[in-house]
Amino acid sequence: MDLNQARFNMIEQQIRPWEVLDPQVLELLSVVRREDFVPLAHQALAFVDMEIPLGKQAGQVMLAPRVQARLVQDLAIQKTDKVLEIGTGSGFTTALLAHQAAQVLSYEIDADLARQATANLQKAGITNAKVRHADGSQGAAGEGPFDAILLAGSVAEVPQVLLEQLAVGGRLAVIVGDEPMMRATVITRTGPNSFTTAQAWDVNAPRLAGFAEPSAFHF
Repeated sequence: MDLNQARFNMIEQQIRPWEVLDPQVLELLSVVRREDFVPLAHQALAFVDMEIPLGKQAGQVMLAPRVQARLVQDLAIQKTDKVLEIGTGSGFTTALLAHQAAQVLSYEIDADLARQATANLQKAGITNAKVRHADGSQGAAGEGPFDAILLAGSVAEVPQVLLEQLAVGGRLAVIVGDEPMMRATVITRTGPNSFTTAQAWDVNAPRLAGFAEPSAFHF
């Protein structure tokens, strides 16, 4: 396989048509070697438009390239930003964020994935991202506030405790809702007690572990 050609095709045929047009994000996708973050057993799928299995549990996946790229674009990371990621996975999105931000803290609930992501980031020369083996559903209040928070999977609803860890002007990107149709959502903290919400595109993604599901009972 010609990896550079496969990478080019991924960007031009999958990612750019999905309205990922930020030159910085597109450049990062050329520079950060996605194949180095894919498990060896699935490396032939590194540039395919699909979710790639990562761990032993159902739902432990590397999101499709277009989804990762558009979530990163939606966050509009600045060089001075302090970022929290929940759901490190293989560390690929962590690497994209780290190239744009001042520092990234990433929580991964699965110990094996956390170790592998740490190794992947070290191999890629990323020095401003730290992976922590922990349940990120309550965020990292002692480390905040954050300029950007990325939830690398779907949740039924966004916990208020995460919104409270945003700095004023900070953004949280997440996929919200239930199948068959979820919405990519960006929530911006506009003041001490005020938030705005934008839902620009539809996509399905596996649930992030550790987040509560609303009760199904109705009275």
